[in-house]
Amino acid sequence: MLNQNQAPLLAALKNCAARPHAAFYTPGHKRGRGISQALIDLLGKDVFSVDLTELADLDNLSAPQGVIQQAQQLAAAAFGAAQTWFLVNGSTCGIEAAILATCGAGDKIILPRNVHSSAIAGLILSGAMPIFIHPEYDSVLDIAHSITPESLQATLQQHPDAKAVLTVYPTYYGVCGDLQAIAQITHQYHIPLLVDEAHGAHFAFHPDLPTPALACNADLTVQSIHKVLGAMTQASMLHVQGERIDIDRVSKALQLLQSTSPSYILLASLDAARQQMAVDGKYLMSRTLQLARDARNSITQIPGLSVLQPPTGDLSPGFVDLDATRLTVNVSGLGLTGFEVEEILDAQGVTAEFATLQNITFIISLGNTGEDIQQLVRGFRSLEKINPSPKLIDRTFANLTPNPFPTREGEQELKAISPREAFFAASEIVPVWEACDRICAETICPYPPGIPALIPGEVITPTILEYLQHIQQQGGLITGCHDSSLQTLKVIS
Repeated sequence: MLNQNQAPLLAALKNCAARPHAAFYTPGHKRGRGISQALIDLLGKDVFSVDLTELADLDNLSAPQGVIQQAQQLAAAAFGAAQTWFLVNGSTCGIEAAILATCGAGDKIILPRNVHSSAIAGLILSGAMPIFIHPEYDSVLDIAHSITPESLQATLQQHPDAKAVLTVYPTYYGVCGDLQAIAQITHQYHIPLLVDEAHGAHFAFHPDLPTPALACNADLTVQSIHKVLGAMTQASMLHVQGERIDIDRVSKALQLLQSTSPSYILLASLDAARQQMAVDGKYLMSRTLQLARDARNSITQIPGLSVLQPPTGDLSPGFVDLDATRLTVNVSGLGLTGFEVEEILDAQGVTAEFATLQNITFIISLGNTGEDIQQLVRGFRSLEKINPSPKLIDRTFANLTPNPFPTREGEQELKAISPREAFFAASEIVPVWEACDRICAETICPYPPGIPALIPGEVITPTILEYLQHIQQQGGLITGCHDSSLQTLKVIS
């Protein structure tokens, strides 16, 4: 019987640090004695005493048989998995491992256009060929949602030889699609459903939060424990259940992607975060949800502001639930952009997670306090004193959102190559309009709406170039490309 009050890895690390001995092993600072005084002044001495390597009592992350294995078993039980792996390279390496464990060179994988860049990296590493589904996009709110079961069904009918489906749940905005229906459709084709649940690690610990991916019958899910729970940055987990995932392939993929000298501070933080949530998770999430409700209720009453709310009545396509701890405020009614509001709030000591043209989004977690919420609300109320000239935000770019890879609406389908082929191919830099009909050699992602417009291996079309320039003119940010001014593009030679 597993005891969730225990933290075996944390306890073993504490014991090793306390044991008197002469250290003739890595790391070179020898339990802090060789650390720079400037770093000690910043962090204190104690943290370095537990910055240890794979000592006999501390197990081995690549082949755990001791306290790491015990900690992972406790985590699996707490999060509802059959098996769990600790990740010290963030959810990025978990997503990459999920793709490597299910797809090989030339295999098709179905995934939404608004995937994290780690999924693109997984395509490059594996050689898999993406079959993109365009997520539902609310052009009024300027928010990309999930893919729908209907779009997945249609795509699988066209590509029944796909090896896996990967989806995002929840999105960066906290929006959840109908994952249970997506899982059911995926399993009809006898392939696994992989879920990027980076922002949903807390779902398992309160009934008022969306249903966790594993409870929706996902086969594999990756969670950033550090994003919304109490682990340190980079500390994440990969969970698996059922028979559709090859456990050995996951382990081997992670051996390729993770450091052979993992930080035990990060690993112990995962053990501690699991213990914290298994023991007190419901209380902590109840408190967090109340803070979110307080913020939502107060901000909704401020003129010119609206808050993204859970769907009611007829469900919006791609939007069946909302993580109530994720607060997205639409500021277009103030005549300000999200970028401008972000700067104003930051000057008042309120720092958001991210902003887009119309919205600004905040993560409310177990680490926030009532004082934080009061400061946030005060910051928004201060905007009432600002009287900008009302201006209409041009939403026409919403109609230019790219269609699924590699076809573009109204254009002849052009041959493309896999992201892996494009990554390793020789490339050259050309003026932007000379790039038409060439194959892209970089990932280009505009914000808003935060959906990759071009990835390596995809054909560049006039529609896409117009779309990118339009977003840039509206004040959006173009990321991923070598030339952020968009005067040139990198293409396959």
